[in-house]
Amino acid sequence: MTVTWPSTYFRSTYDWENLLKTHGAPLLLLDCDTLRGQYKKLAAALPDVALYFAVKSSPNAMVLETLKQAGSNFDIATPGEIKLLEARSIPPQRTIHTHPIKRDIDIRASMRYGCTTFVADNLTELEKFIPYRERVGLLLRIAFSNADAVADLSKKFGLAIEDAPHFIAKAKALGIRIKGLSFHVGSQSKNPDVHVAAIQSCAALLQDSRDSRGAPMSVLDIGGGFPIDYEGRGIPIDAFCAPIRTALAALPKNIHVIAEPGRFIAAPAMTCVASVIGIAERNKKTWYYLDDGVYGSFSGQVFDHARYPIFALKTGPTFPSVLAGPTCDSIDIIAPDIDLPKLGVGDLIIAPLMGAYTSATATEFNFVPKTQIVPVNGPEQITQPMRRIV
Repeated sequence: MTVTWPSTYFRSTYDWENLLKTHGAPLLLLDCDTLRGQYKKLAAALPDVALYFAVKSSPNAMVLETLKQAGSNFDIATPGEIKLLEARSIPPQRTIHTHPIKRDIDIRASMRYGCTTFVADNLTELEKFIPYRERVGLLLRIAFSNADAVADLSKKFGLAIEDAPHFIAKAKALGIRIKGLSFHVGSQSKNPDVHVAAIQSCAALLQDSRDSRGAPMSVLDIGGGFPIDYEGRGIPIDAFCAPIRTALAALPKNIHVIAEPGRFIAAPAMTCVASVIGIAERNKKTWYYLDDGVYGSFSGQVFDHARYPIFALKTGPTFPSVLAGPTCDSIDIIAPDIDLPKLGVGDLIIAPLMGAYTSATATEFNFVPKTQIVPVNGPEQITQPMRRIV
């Protein structure tokens, strides 16, 4: 079943009919005020943490410009993302490169841009930096498994914490600077306990680096994974971060703490609006075919394990229904079991919380073009102090 959400707010917030007359359907409505608000909420919940927005979650020029003006830093992972930031004149000093696995051309592209802080999690990757050891600093990514996360990223990346001393010693022998530690507890973590345990484990390693001879580590990257409330249950980010703040307060002195949020900032800022393009009665259910689907903006249901709140703009008695996308593939089903009012061709379906890992992972299968992103409340000139960067 599709999750329940208080839809009245989204029905009344925007003039959907005029938006569709102006821009057509489908569209992803980007509310830049919401983007700013999410950034401010997380910054307030983690007041001593410098936020590096994960560009991969929503690689859109208006998103980047809005967050640039809001004071955000940026987490990049590919030359393509670097080009996006260069187009917005975002200084490289406000970026870190967090992909643990890189080609030499990727390293050189980042350094040419001016970003010289990288992440590594294995000895093969470490050796790639030998030619550049005078110019770069590395964060060692540590793996922390999290069975409660929707996507446990430790399956693919991260060094076992017991192997960290050997990695650090090897880096020292090669003359490569390890600036600090990094971790990511996984996507949509249900509680902050793994964050806290990871911070405490990293604190011991950071302290060990101060007790031993050589350059002490001074950076801790606590990753992302801050949850979005797709099911309308009300997860306050300040309460979620409270134990994280307590754990961070116990770190050795003068540790620069950073984070890589993507979903929490971007997801609430976009709402998908699709229209009904076809109707059929099949197996005692009404099938509504939309002009967007799982090969498009709803790709997050496949790649990101997300289940978005979905409802019709029209109200009235509801009936068992199915929502399907516009392609010829039978996999292209958005909601196989959803209660909807009787709809006609041209009626609208609205899905909020679709700003992260939606357009970013959409395809153009069947040559159906990606859904256009329409911004409202676009960025204005904002003058404010920058948050501390690495």
